[in-house]
Amino acid sequence: MITGKKVKTAYFCTHCGAEHAKWQGQCRECGQWNCLVEEKIVTSKTKATTLEIVDKKILSEISFSSHIGYKSGISEFDRVIGGQLLPGMTILLGGEPGIGKSTLVLQVAEAFSRQDRTIIYITGEESLTQLKLRSQRLHVTGNNIIAVNATSLAEINGLLATENFDVVIIDSIQTISSDQYDSPPGTVAQIRESAYQLIGQAKAKGFALILIGHVTKDGMVAGPKLLEHMVDTVIYFEGDQTHLYRLLRATKNRFGSVAEIGLFEMKTEGLVEVANPSSFFLAGYHQDLRSGSVVTAICEGTRPILVEVQALVTSANYGTPQRVAGGLDNKRLALLLAILEKRCGYPMISNDVFVSIAGGLKLSEPSLDLPLLVAIVSSLLNKPLDNKTVVVGEVGLSGEVRGVTMMEKRINEAFKLGFKKMILPYSNLSQCAHSSMELIGVKNIQSALDLFN
Repeated sequence: MITGKKVKTAYFCTHCGAEHAKWQGQCRECGQWNCLVEEKIVTSKTKATTLEIVDKKILSEISFSSHIGYKSGISEFDRVIGGQLLPGMTILLGGEPGIGKSTLVLQVAEAFSRQDRTIIYITGEESLTQLKLRSQRLHVTGNNIIAVNATSLAEINGLLATENFDVVIIDSIQTISSDQYDSPPGTVAQIRESAYQLIGQAKAKGFALILIGHVTKDGMVAGPKLLEHMVDTVIYFEGDQTHLYRLLRATKNRFGSVAEIGLFEMKTEGLVEVANPSSFFLAGYHQDLRSGSVVTAICEGTRPILVEVQALVTSANYGTPQRVAGGLDNKRLALLLAILEKRCGYPMISNDVFVSIAGGLKLSEPSLDLPLLVAIVSSLLNKPLDNKTVVVGEVGLSGEVRGVTMMEKRINEAFKLGFKKMILPYSNLSQCAHSSMELIGVKNIQSALDLFN
C-alpha cells in the first residue's frame, strides 16, 4: 500500500547507465571520467509484500511450438535480424537523423500487416497526420497497423497490457518518459527505465518489439550503453545522404549472425531492396583501362560483393605527405604504405595518397589490403590493371599475402559479372577448383605487383 512519495537525487553514467548515490569523478562500473549527470527520482514508500514463487522448468521440457517466428517478406531486413521475427524478440534500430529509420520500419510494418499480423506503431515524434502523409508517399495502406501518438510510458504500458499485438514499434525511445523521474525525455534514466519496462512487456506478452534510437556524434545509440545489452538485436541503418544506397548492419544478434548486411536504395517511393549489390556498386565502373582503379571481392556475412577500390598518388607539396582514406581506416592505410615502402622500395614518404571505396561504402575487411596496394602502385606508376581482373588478399607486416575466407564465393561472384582473371593468395589456390577463371596465386606483394609492372 502506498503511504507517500518522496523525491531523491541520483547520478547516472551517460556511458553505461549505472546509478550512483552521489556524484564522483569516475563511474565505478565502466571507468569513464566526468560522465555522471544528476537526475531526480520520484519514489513511493511501500510496505513489504509477500514473496512470489518463481516458475521453473527443466530445459529439455520447455516447449517453443507457440513461438514460431514470421518473416516480413523483405529479404534484406529478414537476413539481418536472423531470418525471422520471433515473439518476444526486441530489436534496437539506430541511425543518423534523416537516414530513413522511420521509413524502413513503416515499410516493414506494412509487410507484416499484409500477412495478417497486428501491428501498433507508437510515434512520439510525428503527429498522426504526418504519419498518414508519409504512409501515402510510401504507398502503405496500413490495414492492420494501429497508429498511436503517445509519449507517456504509463499510457503505453496500459495500452499494451489490455490489447494483443504481434509487433510493437516505438518511434523513438528518446521521446518516451516515465513519471518516476523528474527529468525530460531522452535523459539516461528515462531511456533506461522506458526500455526496461517495454522489454519486460514484450517478454511477458510475447510480442516483437522494435525500438528506434537516435545516434550521437560518435556513431553510438544515444543513451546508456546498457540499452544495447538489454535488447536481443542491435542493428544500424547506415549510409551517406549524398548517395542513394542504405546499409542495414547488425552489431549484436542473439538469433543470428552479426556479419550479414541488407542493402537498400532510397527512391522517391521509399526504400527498395538491392538484389544484386555487386552490379549496384560497379554501376559506375568504366571498362576502359584506368590507373589507380582495382576491383576486389569482399564478403559481408555470407554474401560476396564486388567493389571498386580507387587510389590517387601525387607528389607532396608540403613537408608532411597527406594520407586520406574514404571508407577505410586511415591507420590501416598508413600501415600498408609503410609495408609498401619498406618491403618493395616505393617512395611513399614523398607522395600524397588518397584512397576511396567507390559508392561510399565503409569497409574494414582484411582482404582489401592487396587490392589497395595494387591500386596505389598503379596510380604511382600510371600503369592500369587489366579491367577484367579481380584482386583479393590480406597483407602481413613482412609483405606476405595471406589467405582469406570464402574464396569460392568470391570467385563465383566475379565470374558471374564477367571477370576473367583473379589474383589471390597462393594458400587459397588449393581450395579453389573454378575452371572458367584464370587464378593466379601470389605469396608476397612484389609477386602481385610484377604481374602488371
